[in-house]
Amino acid sequence: MSVRPDLHQHYVRACQNLGQPENPFIAHVLQEADKNDKIRWAKGITLKIAGNNHLVPVQRVTDDDLQVLASVLHNAVFVTGLDLRCNVLTDAGAKHMATFLQENSTLQYLNLMLNDIGTSGAELIAKALHRNETLVYLRMTGNKIGNKGGMFFASMLQINSTLEKLDLGDCDMGTQCLIAIATALTQNKSVKAINLNRPLLYSQEEETTVHVALMLKNNSSLVELHLCKHEMKNFGVERLCEALCENSSLRYLDLSCNKITRDGVKILGELLKRNQTLEILDLSANRIEDDGAIYLSDALALYNRTLRALSVVSNNISGKGLVALSDAMKTNMELSYIYIWGNKFDEATCMAFSELIQTGRLKLNCTDVEPYEVDGHVHLAELSHGLKKHYYWTPRCGEVTNKDANASLAIAAVSEHFCRGLLGAAAEPMDGAPRAPGPLPHGSGGGRAALAPPGPCSLQSGFQAAGRTHSGSGETGRRMDTPYRAEMTEAVLIAVVGLKKETSA
Repeated sequence: MSVRPDLHQHYVRACQNLGQPENPFIAHVLQEADKNDKIRWAKGITLKIAGNNHLVPVQRVTDDDLQVLASVLHNAVFVTGLDLRCNVLTDAGAKHMATFLQENSTLQYLNLMLNDIGTSGAELIAKALHRNETLVYLRMTGNKIGNKGGMFFASMLQINSTLEKLDLGDCDMGTQCLIAIATALTQNKSVKAINLNRPLLYSQEEETTVHVALMLKNNSSLVELHLCKHEMKNFGVERLCEALCENSSLRYLDLSCNKITRDGVKILGELLKRNQTLEILDLSANRIEDDGAIYLSDALALYNRTLRALSVVSNNISGKGLVALSDAMKTNMELSYIYIWGNKFDEATCMAFSELIQTGRLKLNCTDVEPYEVDGHVHLAELSHGLKKHYYWTPRCGEVTNKDANASLAIAAVSEHFCRGLLGAAAEPMDGAPRAPGPLPHGSGGGRAALAPPGPCSLQSGFQAAGRTHSGSGETGRRMDTPYRAEMTEAVLIAVVGLKKETSA
């Protein structure tokens, strides 16, 4: 007969043995975890010790606290997830975590988001993952590991074959390590999702986007890609679209907070006419305007039958473009989620989306607007719904696991562990996440039958075919056939190989 584990008592004894004072927040979480039944223990639990928990008094976890906690969890095979976001862990804490990862064989999810881990801490964690064979999801978001720290993770990706999702957003990485990561992912077959949001880029040549595109041509396992805040322009979008013509695995593409205009979206529209795998497209906080929205609506109305979610939040779209998107939804029955807040709503827009909602074509939990009427006129109010509203934060009250605010997890989640990672409550089983539905057949659904896509995929825009520069959208003028810098690629490969040799030694 199995003995029910007692994490809290183990923690109290460990604090006494190491001469460390108890952290009341850790003690509270462990006491709550001890209340789980045997079924939940058998399935595995996630300990949520997040420093931004507003529902209970929080004493943030320090490096010394983590040393004690790691000793408690050393043999806790039932703990498969650990959320330590928003605490005060430094490189010293990263050393304790690296030791734990080398010895642990059950942890599948680790969230170190928004701590104070730097380059040396990143090196320790990355090297620990050379040996670790169980961790599936790692979030390093917001730790300023820099370009050098990112290089250690690029080296790790050449060796590790179990990590499926890696979040390195807002880590102050630079051009060199982004190219190194893209190069490593060319050969890596285990990573299904990667977040490379907000690097520090000082060049206008978009070398990093070119290398990511080259990776997508050769990678057949990546399902989810986040390239938010990459200063991406239409040139970079075209490179990505050319690559995605040859890619049949990517389901979620995040291009939010870039500098994409209507010309870039015209190329995306051509891609959507041919692509049969992409399910989520996030274009929030760009500047596609009415013309861009019309390009998207044409592709969605007549050709594409696989895209399920589209976000065009804050894109300077007015009534003409928004009404076109609403008309596309009347034809395309597979497009179920659309987010439009932050654009210019006129009366026609309000009426169009009100009709979609009232007829049941668009459900309230699948959009970020709700109609209301004042003096006989229809208006739209904002709803706190989106693809990833709770990426950086969770609400102070109410349901934390709100699927409507994090719809991308329900649409194209890479695995159940990722859902638990973003939304998991303290000491809950890892299997409580919504499962991703199976792939949709091309051309399925009601409405008008999808037209056959145009011939072979060659996403040549007018300015590319003419062979002239494309500075008309505020971009630095250059020819469309500008080669990426071969010498930079060579330098990055040398750096990655050098790191690999160093860590192997």
